[in-house]
Amino acid sequence: MVTASNQPTPHSTVWCIVGPTTSGKSAVSAALAKRWPIEIINVDSATIYRQMNIGTAKPSVQERQQISHHLLDMIDPSESYSVARFKTDAQQIVQEVIGRGNIPLLVGGTMMYINILQRGLHDLPHADDAIRKELEIEALVKGWPAMHQQLGQIDAITAARLAPHDSQRIQRALEVWRVSGEPLSAWLAKPLTHSSDAFSIRLISLEPTNRIALHKRIESRFNAMLDEGLVDEVRALFERGDLNPDMPSIRCVGYRQIWAHLKNELLLSDAREQAVAATRQLAKRQLTWLRSMPERTIIDCLDPSATAQVIDTLAPHFN
Repeated sequence: MVTASNQPTPHSTVWCIVGPTTSGKSAVSAALAKRWPIEIINVDSATIYRQMNIGTAKPSVQERQQISHHLLDMIDPSESYSVARFKTDAQQIVQEVIGRGNIPLLVGGTMMYINILQRGLHDLPHADDAIRKELEIEALVKGWPAMHQQLGQIDAITAARLAPHDSQRIQRALEVWRVSGEPLSAWLAKPLTHSSDAFSIRLISLEPTNRIALHKRIESRFNAMLDEGLVDEVRALFERGDLNPDMPSIRCVGYRQIWAHLKNELLLSDAREQAVAATRQLAKRQLTWLRSMPERTIIDCLDPSATAQVIDTLAPHFN
C-alpha cells in the first residue's frame, strides 16, 4: 500500500494500468480517481507533445481540471524526449504525489517506459546534438536506407532488428557509435542500471479476449478523431515549417499518415485506412510486449465489468 510521506517507503507499490490502444485505460483510471485520491502519471510517448491532442486521445481540459494528470504537454513537437528522461520525471512525480498524501497511478501503453521503471535501463552515452545534426544532414543526401547499410557495417546486430526507414533508431545507433566508438549492441549487452528500489511496479493489464472486437474499436476511434478535426490539427503542425515526418512526433501513428495526405502523397481515404492498419499493428506489438510480463494481473477489457474488476483488485491496497 502507498503511504503518505515525503518519500516512498522501501516496499511501496505503485500500480500501473496498462494495455493496448483503445483498451479503455483512460476510462478505467478516471473511474478510479473518482473513488480514491489518485493522481495520474501518463506513460505515453505521444501525449508528451503539445499541440497534439486529438490524435493522441489526450484527456480533455475538463478531465484535467477534475483529475490531476502528469507528463502531458511536456515538450514541443520539434523536441525529443528520451526514455531516461521519462524514468527520472516519473520517479520524481511518484515521490511528489505520495508526499501530498495522494496515490500515484501510472497509466499508459508505451511498454518501453513501463519496462524501464520495472527493470531499469542501460547506461548509454548521452545525446550529442552536433553529431545528431551531422547524421540528419548526411541522411538528407544519402537516404535512411543507406544510413541503415552504414549501421550494418559497424553494428550488424542492431541493424538486423531495425527497418531501413526507422530513422529515429538508426540515427541513435549511429550516434552511439560516433560518440563512444562502441556499437549500440555492445552497450545493450552490459548490465542494466537498476530502477529505483524505493518502490515497485505492479501491473493491471486490460487485454481483449477478442482481437476482432479490439480492431473495431480502433477503427471507430480513428473515425471519431477525423470527425473531431484531426486533419486540421495535423495541418497546423504541417504549416509550421519546422517539422518533418522523420521527427518522433510526426512519426506517431495517425499523424504520419495524415501528414502524407497533406503532402498529396495519399488520398484521405487511404490515409485513414493506413492509420487504422498501423494502429492495429501497434496494438499487436503492445500485446506481444505484455505477454513478456507474466507478473501482470489480466482483466478482459471487453468485459462490461472490467472497471469493477479493477476496483476490486485495488480496493485492498487503496482503502
